[in-house]
Amino acid sequence: QVQLVESGGRLVQAGASLRLSCAASGRTFSSYVMGWFRQAPGKEREFVARISWEGGITYYADSLKGRFTISRDNAKSTVYLQMNDLKPEDTAVYYCAASKGLRVDARLYDYWGQGTQVTVSS
Repeated sequence: QVQLVESGGRLVQAGASLRLSCAASGRTFSSYVMGWFRQAPGKEREFVARISWEGGITYYADSLKGRFTISRDNAKSTVYLQMNDLKPEDTAVYYCAASKGLRVDARLYDYWGQGTQVTVSS
């Protein structure tokens, strides 16, 4: 069992940067691939990024490459999402999730956090 708690979401202006954190409970954090997803009002949850067990392999949604960076610190059982040059269309609830494999399908992630709201004003 893994419990995930996101933090760092807030209201920012367009062009700002923000770093989200996701703290995991338990001693098995490094056995999970970690992903970030987001869900905007009225839209389906979409994949943002994922990072492999030791952090050596990252993968991003095409539309976000170059602006978002995922990283992890296994010693702190925490995964991060650095978001730069934020745009109003980045407004969403951001979720972290844990999976046993390298996946982009949200249905294949086993554990989810409660989400953190990011709002980008124009």
